[in-house]
Amino acid sequence: MASNVNPTVRRRRLGQELRRLREQSGMTAEEVADRLLVSQSKISRLENGRRSISQRDVRDLCGVYEVEDHRIVDSLMQMAKESRQQGWWHAFGDIPYSVYIGLETDAASLRVYEPQVVPGLLQTRQYAEAVCEGALPEASTTEVEKRVQVRMRRQERIKDPKNPLRVWAVLDEAALRRAVGGPQIMVEQLEYLIELSHVPHLTIQAMPFSMGAHPGVNGQYAILEFPEATDSSVVYLEGVTSDLYLEKTQDVQRYSMMYEHLRAGALNPEQTREFIGNVAKDFARG
Repeated sequence: MASNVNPTVRRRRLGQELRRLREQSGMTAEEVADRLLVSQSKISRLENGRRSISQRDVRDLCGVYEVEDHRIVDSLMQMAKESRQQGWWHAFGDIPYSVYIGLETDAASLRVYEPQVVPGLLQTRQYAEAVCEGALPEASTTEVEKRVQVRMRRQERIKDPKNPLRVWAVLDEAALRRAVGGPQIMVEQLEYLIELSHVPHLTIQAMPFSMGAHPGVNGQYAILEFPEATDSSVVYLEGVTSDLYLEKTQDVQRYSMMYEHLRAGALNPEQTREFIGNVAKDFARG
């Protein structure tokens, strides 16, 4: 395994291996939890990579599953050790959506629908500051700045000349017309979107109000896909106090189909540039 794989992805892969061993043993998560005197939720979180996995956890689970091949146990123990290393985002302290950042950092492509604001990867610094200040009215200036710095660091993936993140973004008209930070900030943000729309690995489409009801009316979501075939795609749903990650094949397929309908119903990239340009002119006129 490549040494540059980030800890979030290592935890996912380790969790998948542990789930495979459990299923091979014919045991349910509840049975394993009873044997180890832990909660079933802990077993589930270990298997889906949402919880840090210690070497002791691996040793205990391999014992329950009667894994006799020491090479397998040693390999899993090493994965557990490496999965506890810190990613670049940990330097900024406690980030509520650190799991998502870890996944995004290693993803090959991202499909996102955003009905309220411009996606973080496509925001200017001033727009990002205004979004954070508005969304977190009780946050300190230091907390807002930390979030903005993380957002700017995340954007390095779309500018990486060697391994850029491929992004397809469908933005509802509301996200383009919501006056975040004032007219001047909006004009700069919209002009930046037009600039980004010419980047080969970035595709931006607008969903105008005139399209009426569509598959995105239930809210924002993102679909992350990874370069390794063994890493399953993830659907990410952002919440106020907790986020939801869907990895079951049927869930990913359902959201992927919804996204295809979104892309088909939205304006094409050239029409989108014209549409965003007109919205920018509206802001410029005040």
